[in-house]
Amino acid sequence: QVQLVESGGGLVQPGGSLSLSCAASRKIFSINAMGWYRRAPGKQRELVATMTSGGNTAYADSVKGRFTISRDNAKNTVYLQMNSLKPEDTAVYYCNVVGSYSTYWGQGTQVTVSS
Repeated sequence: QVQLVESGGGLVQPGGSLSLSCAASRKIFSINAMGWYRRAPGKQRELVATMTSGGNTAYADSVKGRFTISRDNAKNTVYLQMNSLKPEDTAVYYCNVVGSYSTYWGQGTQVTVSS
């Protein structure tokens, strides 16, 4: 069973930056897409950023120009660089990997943007 472990969340002031990491416990073959989702208090989970196996990326309109998704295949890790953070970015962030046969989720990491 593959486990995804997120790290890098925390408390940051508005305008600050955080970098999230999501490491897989072992190599996942036949990955179709990797992504980050978030769930804010009282809201539904939403897609933040995604990257296909071919490297194409897509972002939620609310984070375009501020967040960047990337990956390191050798480390089985996907990253989310978050800049110019806003209070409305406060949420639990989850990484997601869609394989040919299974979909994997991390346990979530809290990001709080507050002064």
